[in-house]
Amino acid sequence: MSAPGKCTCQSCTIRGFIGPAIVITLGVLLLLNEVRGGSLYFGNTWPVLLVVIGLIHLASSLASREGHVQPPPPVVAPPPPPAPPMANPQSPYSPQGR
Repeated sequence: MSAPGKCTCQSCTIRGFIGPAIVITLGVLLLLNEVRGGSLYFGNTWPVLLVVIGLIHLASSLASREGHVQPPPPVVAPPPPPAPPMANPQSPYSPQGR
């Protein structure tokens, strides 16, 4: 049985860019902080990261899902079998002190 390949629909492809886009945006913002400072201080520009993430999610939701491959369902281990009954059940309490 062959495993299904990675999904190559446009929506999933665009969604795969989110990690690299965040790293590049963060690098550019930190570089601008070092070079310019002032109004380009990272504390003022970090919302650009949220805008980039939002734009990628928007592009992904608007892209075609034609040819989308559903991931396989997660494998769930069956529950362990119940313990066998004891042959000679005894009281867990000691008979001493009665």
